Amino acid sequence: MKLLIWQWGRRGGGPRYAIEMAESMRTLPGLEVTLSLSAQSEFLRRLVPPRCELPWPTYDTLPGAAWRLLTMPFRVGRLVRRLRAFAPEVALCAMPGMLDLEMAAALRRAGIPFFVVVHDAELHPGDGLPFQMTLQRLLVRRADGLVALSAHVAGQLRRSYGAGDRPLIVTNHPPRAFPGRLLLPPPRAHGGPLRLLSFGRLLPYKGLDLLAAALSLLGHRPDLEVRVVGEGVESPVLDALRALPGVTVENRWVPEDEVGGLIGWADALVLSHREASQSGGAAIAIAARRWVVATRVGGITEQLRGERLARFCEPTPASLAAALLGLLESPPAEAAPEDDTVDPQAAWRSTAAALAEHIGSALGIRAAGG
Repeated sequence: MKLLIWQWGRRGGGPRYAIEMAESMRTLPGLEVTLSLSAQSEFLRRLVPPRCELPWPTYDTLPGAAWRLLTMPFRVGRLVRRLRAFAPEVALCAMPGMLDLEMAAALRRAGIPFFVVVHDAELHPGDGLPFQMTLQRLLVRRADGLVALSAHVAGQLRRSYGAGDRPLIVTNHPPRAFPGRLLLPPPRAHGGPLRLLSFGRLLPYKGLDLLAAALSLLGHRPDLEVRVVGEGVESPVLDALRALPGVTVENRWVPEDEVGGLIGWADALVLSHREASQSGGAAIAIAARRWVVATRVGGITEQLRGERLARFCEPTPASLAAALLGLLESPPAEAAPEDDTVDPQAAWRSTAAALAEHIGSALGIRAAGG
């Protein structure tokens, strides 16, 4: 099967997911994969960029994105010619973005069906760009099939998007590998206070107010050090966190090459979400074998189900405080190294193989193998 995977975001989880999926599918027999990223992607500026056969000019600013949308009809013909040169049998949007209707129009003109991986079926509070969900709904309506990363999101798609008779594939978000993962020491190997990390975009749905309230309930703990790291709009919640003893807030974008060091600092990750589809932080924690405290919301419960190092709580300050106190006083028991390892590459290959098989079956195409 000849497959095109595209994701035209400039940075973050979207292009990373596309790269991981393309690289995993390339290891499978019977699959020929073409990857299309934004020509402005930060991943293509790395010292060792990913293999990308179809870099496509997108935008550097939001006004630039608006201009690209307005002038989209004038570029579709050129994109059709590029697609016909690669001749994919099916395409996969790895995560919806601002300019995907351009690719959708080109695929339709070229007669190529496409599926869309929907990470978030509904907009989280404080998340999203102008018209993001409107553009996503238009893209989903044009798609020949949909992919959800959790049963939670699949249910939202059925209720809110009218999936109808189109294929709806439910898969998972595999653990996220990163450079240096295998060299990380186990939690608490440093011998100091418990290092707790909240990592990701600093948005209201991440429940940072719950975290601030829970830490206030715990009071000053010399045996606890907390870092809140990510990018977002300054807010009273961030000020409240900064005012707590033992807590630092770093409001900044974290480049890919810094992720390993940041996770290596932490003993545990806290996912204090008020709602969630799934969590990139959870995917990192699983791969790094870090302890996790997570609220029992959305798709996070599916993602961490059965994880020995994960503990759940309700999305309330008291429940979160109790879970953090439990981590301090009774952390997960150590396991033998051979009993507590995760191979992210193997997990990605397994997920990629199943996804390719489902897509091929839905379209009557042999996905892989003899």
